[in-house]
Amino acid sequence: MNTFTALVTGANKGIGKEIARQLAAAGHTVHVGARDAGRGRRAAEEIGGDARLLVLDVTDPDSITAAAQQVGNLDILVNNAGIMLDGATPADADVDSFRRTYETNVFGVLAVTNAFLPALRRSEHPRIVNVSSGTGSLTWSSGPEAQFPTGGGAAYRSSKTALNALTVFYARVLAADRFKVNALAPGLRRTDLNERAASSDGDPAEAAAGAVRLALLPDDGPTGEFLSWDLTPAPW
Repeated sequence: MNTFTALVTGANKGIGKEIARQLAAAGHTVHVGARDAGRGRRAAEEIGGDARLLVLDVTDPDSITAAAQQVGNLDILVNNAGIMLDGATPADADVDSFRRTYETNVFGVLAVTNAFLPALRRSEHPRIVNVSSGTGSLTWSSGPEAQFPTGGGAAYRSSKTALNALTVFYARVLAADRFKVNALAPGLRRTDLNERAASSDGDPAEAAAGAVRLALLPDDGPTGEFLSWDLTPAPW
């Protein structure tokens, strides 16, 4: 069995931690990305296997640079770190809330991905998985049968729409270098993203399994796609 080296951002809790756990359980080396060294170290110990703490704040350029200097080779990057600050509609939104949300959910993905591209280019099978959200789907947010018909959570949802666009652009630009770049809609999971998620029965492990499958795609697998946790296509 081939073994790979992966980095999962925001891996000290929630879906990210479960992604790291499943990759480590499959025998892969996993860099557990975490802003807080103490929490990240505890998570790596709980994950077990070849899980290694990597202090990484996706909103801090110096932290990103330092983390990238510690990772010489990388096969898999899972951009999982994300935040939702409030459920405001755009009519009621605070501009600073939008900025802070985009700093993590969009600009952080761009900065981390670009910083680790040199390491990923050394891989024979480079994979990038962006953990998005079904609420970022414009199709599912509009029309008479919309799954998410309200304009609430505008900062978070629009940031995931932007992340989906980045996924498409990266997939096109990196295709010649054997990259597979895809976005995952994990579904509502029991995490601390917001109150609704915290009270959900959705198992983070189920969503993580979808991310792991995308991280380990064969060379003839899809790229530039938006997929639900069970890898069925999600509409843009």
